[in-house]
Amino acid sequence: MKIRGLFDSSPSVKNILLLDSEGKRVAVKYYSDEWPTNNAKLAFEKSVFTKTLKSNPRSDAEIAMFNNNIVIYKFVQDLHFFVTGGDDENELILASVLQGFFDAVSLILRNNVDKREALENLDLILLCLDEIVDGGIILETDPNVIVGKVASHNMDADASLSEQTLTQAWATAREHLSRTLLQ
Repeated sequence: MKIRGLFDSSPSVKNILLLDSEGKRVAVKYYSDEWPTNNAKLAFEKSVFTKTLKSNPRSDAEIAMFNNNIVIYKFVQDLHFFVTGGDDENELILASVLQGFFDAVSLILRNNVDKREALENLDLILLCLDEIVDGGIILETDPNVIVGKVASHNMDADASLSEQTLTQAWATAREHLSRTLLQ
């Protein structure tokens, strides 16, 4: 019972959304029963996207109240990042979750943050979400730690090129070329 009480007072996240520029899902995770069906989740995503579409939070995250929830969001190229918490959550903590997620995705995508790259590395982005939040409880917001944990789940760098994703193969090829030129 004491452990349950501890988690009740901990900051929590209801969902993390990564949508494209049309409001369609790229990667989403829900940690709350507030949206019990897939249709309810899709309706929430559409309404949040529509409400925030007219703003342009490209450099700093923005905050909005929406249906008794705090939504922190940021847009980068054709991707829209959202973190939702209850109306009693600390906005700064939710903003740190958003920034940690965004920075981790930026690191994974080598600063080429767009829908195509995100879809090609969807498995790594979903692992990021798992490292940031578990069951609504915030585990980590430091992007370097998140990416390090995701990398440890990822394939070994010495795997053959046929076993790597295209992005990983290009990165491996670049590293080999750099080593050859520096020798």
